[in-house]
Amino acid sequence: MRKKRVLIIDDEYEIRSLLANYIQRMEGYEPSLAKDLEEGLSLARNNEFEHILCDYYLNPDSEGPEGTAVEFLQRAKAEGIGSNIIVMSGKAEVDKAVEVTKLGAVDYLAKPITFAQLEFVLKRAEERAKLYRENIQLKQQVEEKYSFSNIIARSPQMERIFNVIEKVKDYKTTVLVTGESGTGKELVSRALHFNSIRKHAPFVAVNCGGIPENLLESELFGHVKGAFTDAVRSKKGLFEEAQGGTLFLDEIGELPLSLQVKLLRVLQEHEIRPVGDNKTIKVDVRIVAATARDLGELVRQGKFREDLYYRINVLTIVIPPLRERKEDIRLLIDHFIKKYNKVIKPKKVVGVSPEAMQVLMNYKWPGNVRELENVIERALVLTEHDTIQVEDLPVSLHSLDVPASTGGQEEFIPESLSIKKNAKKMESKLISIALAKTKGNKTQAAQLLEISLPALLYKMKEYGLTS
Repeated sequence: MRKKRVLIIDDEYEIRSLLANYIQRMEGYEPSLAKDLEEGLSLARNNEFEHILCDYYLNPDSEGPEGTAVEFLQRAKAEGIGSNIIVMSGKAEVDKAVEVTKLGAVDYLAKPITFAQLEFVLKRAEERAKLYRENIQLKQQVEEKYSFSNIIARSPQMERIFNVIEKVKDYKTTVLVTGESGTGKELVSRALHFNSIRKHAPFVAVNCGGIPENLLESELFGHVKGAFTDAVRSKKGLFEEAQGGTLFLDEIGELPLSLQVKLLRVLQEHEIRPVGDNKTIKVDVRIVAATARDLGELVRQGKFREDLYYRINVLTIVIPPLRERKEDIRLLIDHFIKKYNKVIKPKKVVGVSPEAMQVLMNYKWPGNVRELENVIERALVLTEHDTIQVEDLPVSLHSLDVPASTGGQEEFIPESLSIKKNAKKMESKLISIALAKTKGNKTQAAQLLEISLPALLYKMKEYGLTS
């Protein structure tokens, strides 16, 4: 394993030697030495160091920043040196520690330095650097995940939505996203945020129907200590948490009328008042609201304020249900197969059989994209093949329509109200349909009917059915 290199810059030979000895005692570390700023910069410029230990007073005779750690930090930053720089000093001066930290030093050590102190500081610097890198990677992954290219769609309807988002993404205009449950309203809302100039600020989501009414006001606007019985300390609300970014109000149709008035004030005045406070706080937040309900109908019923409706309905994005954008189904299926292949191991499913694909394409998808994802995940768990088969899909997906040759499309009209007699007729009809759909394959038919093969054979004999 490559050793971590540590550059020690100090004008005192004894200090350099002591610290080099410490570094050599640590497993996996290798020291390099420099006696002044210029030598240190030259080494840092031409070599890759994990850490740089730099004395503050590299030039004891200087009264200004020249020849000190301040100059080293400024020049290192200008030259793009990315090492963890730790400043050392024989004086424990708080103002100096604050000064070098603002310039990019990751830590400050007061001499004399012990072996344990140095080891602890190096490990802490590495942990901080690791967390920083992970945070940057996570932000990049989030931005990539919610980019337009990662919303799986190619239908004209979704292309139009992408065009709208592209036009309005950088404005503070309130956006209302509507669509059936499971269509991806939050995904589109996140894409709106993470492709805008607000992408580096928070995206905060709240389900207006998922929090009790008596807690929702505090959750949105915050509260001060003592505002109510359980308010033992002051708490920021979600509006403040989303400062500079986007607040996503999911299921806004569930927002109580009492809070609709306060939300309207926020949209008009750009300020909030925490519960129990007599002061207002200015907020810079973009509101994106979503609902699966008909807000116009709620207004007519007196359950949603008309003035708030017009205030949030400045720009509406209507996400079509999956059944109206069939072009997207195959893309989504491929995406979910790839996604769950990584999770459900050691299985490796490469696709969907033509018969299963026909079932998936014909289904109406009342639960939209969310339901499709659940179906594909279930199928990957159950299948014993490298392609998803009809029998791997839920029975609820299979149409009960039967080819005309079977005569099974005729409406079932009971001759009497006897449950016992009609249950047998319906059972016989379902078996006929299953056999027709599987082209006489009794094993597959039994799976569709969710009964055992012996039970199916027995019932076929009982009802005089043949395949």
